[in-house]
Amino acid sequence: MTCYEELKARGLIAQVTNEEEISKMINEGKAVFYIGFDPTADSLHVGHFMALCLMKRLQMAGNRPIALIGGGTGMVGDPSGRTDMRSMMTVETIQHNCACFKKQMERFIEFGDGKAQMVNNADWLMDLNYVELLREVGACFSVNNMLRAECYKQRMEKGLSFLEFNYMIMQSYDFYHLFQHYGCNMQFGGDDQWSNMLGGTELIRRKLGKDAHAMTITLLLNSEGKKMGKTAKGAVWLDPNKTSPYEFYQYWRNVGDSDVLKCLRMLTFLPIEQIDEMDKWEGAQLNQAKEILAFELTKLVHGEEEAQKAQDAAKALFAQGGDKSNVPTTTLDTGDLTDGAIGVLELMLKCGLVPSKKEARRLVEQGGVELDGQKVTDVAAAVTAEQLSGEGIMLKKGKKVFHRAVLGE
Repeated sequence: MTCYEELKARGLIAQVTNEEEISKMINEGKAVFYIGFDPTADSLHVGHFMALCLMKRLQMAGNRPIALIGGGTGMVGDPSGRTDMRSMMTVETIQHNCACFKKQMERFIEFGDGKAQMVNNADWLMDLNYVELLREVGACFSVNNMLRAECYKQRMEKGLSFLEFNYMIMQSYDFYHLFQHYGCNMQFGGDDQWSNMLGGTELIRRKLGKDAHAMTITLLLNSEGKKMGKTAKGAVWLDPNKTSPYEFYQYWRNVGDSDVLKCLRMLTFLPIEQIDEMDKWEGAQLNQAKEILAFELTKLVHGEEEAQKAQDAAKALFAQGGDKSNVPTTTLDTGDLTDGAIGVLELMLKCGLVPSKKEARRLVEQGGVELDGQKVTDVAAAVTAEQLSGEGIMLKKGKKVFHRAVLGE
């Protein structure tokens, strides 16, 4: 099976500009491709995960990745997939986020001479002359066509700022610049980026009379059509300080039965034949498939040692006397208690298990909360300092989310 055939078999490819040319370049290791990452936070998240895995796969096949950090486009903000305008970030914040991204990317792709490169589009976008850009690049874009793009259409009702309207031109200019200065012949990105990517190939064709190519990656959606990578606490981050290896493991361990095989194909590096065999699995075997998925992805992001710890911690929760030291833990101090106790709703909020007391109340009323194996039925229930001392108390939210609360000394 060729590299391109494997990408198709894993369900990774959504749209391509020229399948014959793209498959030939990828299979022969001649693709110099870029994927853009706008530095909107100080960590990459699960939404970036498939792009990182794709870069790794293609580099393993001899192709050369360029990781483009959007230090310049981050000053504008991508309107794709949003109903409102992104908040403006300072230059210092953007630079800090860019540095964090590189450290995380090095777990997936190998940087160096003749290998992967990392570039920051602030290096060329920030110095552009506005009038010159309008004359040289703006003339190549039809406003009518731009307004038909999905990324703009969904914003027209609430209002699209002129700042964001320029995003497509800036992303297209990135591809044009990389084509000229880095030999970049292909751009990959999420399927919601298709219009912006076509803008780049068209700009290269009109300005240079040459062909460049674009391929979009299937968005990671669950069986309900929602983007994966969100929890009650927010995004599932790749930074262990924002999402612990255990929480990361548990996220994948808890995916729906109908999603586990898709995630194994798209995100792991297990042989496709091995995953195809799992198609026959059902019942308890699906839980085994979820454990494999969770372990493989946690190993990719956090290393094998952390993946093993996370798996051991997950299994310990169901074993009598098991080691629970790796279970996510919140340490409280006496200032968190009132008269030597803390209400269960407040405790859940402190532990990050719910976004609000209202949500905690709803869970208790629906029978979805346990303390040390006992279902909580009273929203006014409290946990004492004595219960929190020593190894603390184990909270369970729903069927699968565990968290330990202890009182610090």
